[in-house]
Amino acid sequence: MSKYAFIDLFSGAGGFSLGFYLTGKFQPVLAVDNFKPATETYKVNFPETLVLVEDVRNLRESDLFKIAGPGEVDLIIGSPPCEPFTGANPSRERSPLDRLYVDPQGQLVLHFIRIVGYYKPRVFIMENVPAILEGGLREALMYEFRRLGYKQVYFNLLSAEDYGTPSRRRRVFISNIPIKPPRVEKTVTVGEALSDLPPPTAVIPNHDPPPELPYRKLRRAVRKKWGEALVYFHGSKKPIPNLIKLDPNDLAPTVMGSSRFIHPFENRLLTVREQARLMGFPDTFTFTGGRDSQYNMIGEAVPVPLATAIALYTQRVLDSGDVY
Repeated sequence: MSKYAFIDLFSGAGGFSLGFYLTGKFQPVLAVDNFKPATETYKVNFPETLVLVEDVRNLRESDLFKIAGPGEVDLIIGSPPCEPFTGANPSRERSPLDRLYVDPQGQLVLHFIRIVGYYKPRVFIMENVPAILEGGLREALMYEFRRLGYKQVYFNLLSAEDYGTPSRRRRVFISNIPIKPPRVEKTVTVGEALSDLPPPTAVIPNHDPPPELPYRKLRRAVRKKWGEALVYFHGSKKPIPNLIKLDPNDLAPTVMGSSRFIHPFENRLLTVREQARLMGFPDTFTFTGGRDSQYNMIGEAVPVPLATAIALYTQRVLDSGDVY
């Protein structure tokens, strides 16, 4: 049978796409992101896909239909920026609805919905932080999708660690289908995820030696216990730890774009490849661009094992024809 064609909006480096691609049943026909290093990484790993470096707000129906026409797209996925909604952002709009309808970044969610409206795919899946459901936002999003003709809208709260990701991450996947993948029986620890990697070497892609810690931070890192952080960022309701010394017997904390971690057994930062493993990226996936951009791309991705679980579930729904 032919593969299901999909579009990835706000694609980043391609973690969400990769989960679908790895099933062998989905093919990305278009990926869009306005961050050039991410699109360059996406293109390296998906050479057959058209990748646009573009602001989604500029995409028009006529231009999109030249790439993939009506009826040629089975699925649209995407991860609009979470900054307007997350409680970790002290500058977010006070009114939840203003985060969607007033904040220019928050309005990108509406542009995702607009493009879904052009294609009316059999399935759409939009990923974001659970805070996007606060204070009337759930009802607003349901209204916007129902205006397109989707009678059912589901808010699927999933934790990445339940699907084989060696780090914690809870996200909502808003879709016109319920998404209930089977969970793995055993979680994957940091130690298991990193166990077969040799010391940093340029022979393995993205595993070259990381920047050295400043001497004062290095002295502090030596004294830190597993799970303790070297620094805390303030400004939100809850201080956010960073430079955490990972516990090899536990899951890693949530990997964010700004996250940097201390290796559990060596007083150094994780390499980009090690950090990618915390998000379930296979070693065959290559990150391009500057090192900071590579770390950021990893932290902003949908974890690959979670994306794969969602993809397999979506495939079964599409195969059955039981869509809403």
